[in-house]
Amino acid sequence: MVPYQTKTDKLAGSNFQEVYKKALSVYKPIKQRTKRQTYIRSVYFKKEKIFLNIFWNHLFDKSWGERTKRLQYFACAIDLIKNSRNQPTSKENPNKSGEILHRFAGLTKQKELFFVQIKENKKSGNKYLMSVFPGD
Repeated sequence: MVPYQTKTDKLAGSNFQEVYKKALSVYKPIKQRTKRQTYIRSVYFKKEKIFLNIFWNHLFDKSWGERTKRLQYFACAIDLIKNSRNQPTSKENPNKSGEILHRFAGLTKQKELFFVQIKENKKSGNKYLMSVFPGD
């Protein structure tokens, strides 16, 4: 898997509140473009919609430290989803047979590795941003 080099850096901040404000400033313009579910279009998936609502639910299931770490990569993840043409690793979800998990690798502007996981529903074809996490 070849990582995609993003043009954005990870969001700065030492605690969750600082990083969350910056992440919302990235998220708000995306959310304002539609009255329904928030989405971005992906070049890799031939301009299909990637819905963002599951990401926030998944994020708030994590501990405070983990939320902060993951949220720092939010702007980079949006850039990666919009612009990456690199092949992800895809596999069937071991917990639900009706889903495919796509994992993209990316590098921030400072060359830090991170991963973006997208869930695809086989039946409907809908795709959802599941998670963003650093590649420790």
